Amino acid sequence: MASVLLVEDEGRIRDIVRDYFSAHGLMCDLARNGEEALDLLQDHDYDAILLDILMPNLNGFQVCGAVRRRSQVPILFLTALGGEEDMLRAYALGGDDYVTKPFSLAVLLAKTQALIRRSRGGNETDRLTCGAIALDTRRRTCTVSGKTVKLSPREYDLLLCLLRNRGQVLSREQLLNKVWGLDFEGDDRAVDVRIRSLRTALGDAGGQIKTVYKTGYRLEGP
Repeated sequence: MASVLLVEDEGRIRDIVRDYFSAHGLMCDLARNGEEALDLLQDHDYDAILLDILMPNLNGFQVCGAVRRRSQVPILFLTALGGEEDMLRAYALGGDDYVTKPFSLAVLLAKTQALIRRSRGGNETDRLTCGAIALDTRRRTCTVSGKTVKLSPREYDLLLCLLRNRGQVLSREQLLNKVWGLDFEGDDRAVDVRIRSLRTALGDAGGQIKTVYKTGYRLEGP
């Protein structure tokens, strides 16, 4: 499941966008200001950022500049500022798209999904591989050494998350947020249970999922 970060100081807009995106298969984390956004970006990898400009202390332009110094994650400005000068500044700082308020939720979703597809490139959207494991992200299918493996939707999303972050250690909390969503009311034992079932389903390739003591999990492979 793709995940986005919405940085917006208006609570009503945060809630509406989060609920709409979640209903259409995009996980949406929320930040009330620029400081919260940069804190979240220290520990989470997002597929896109939706960024307001008019925020106290640290505005959207400043946040965009800070993000661009370390990441090329797609950034869509979502703001009441509709002047040409503001738009040009947003693009000059590295913004990828610009939507003015009031906005259509359907258009905002479509633009966000298009940015995510574009940033992943054709190969990523169709096929991801790591060692013997291969995922077809368009058909949501998994093969191991060319043989189809049946996974539950949760197992598939968990493996997809690990694969997109191959070689990186993901904590149980990160996996819960990315795969189960922030509204999940269980604890991190749910991750351990799904990892065990995923390893079993993958057979010998399940050994590519490494446990990092007291931290989380990492997917390894050539």
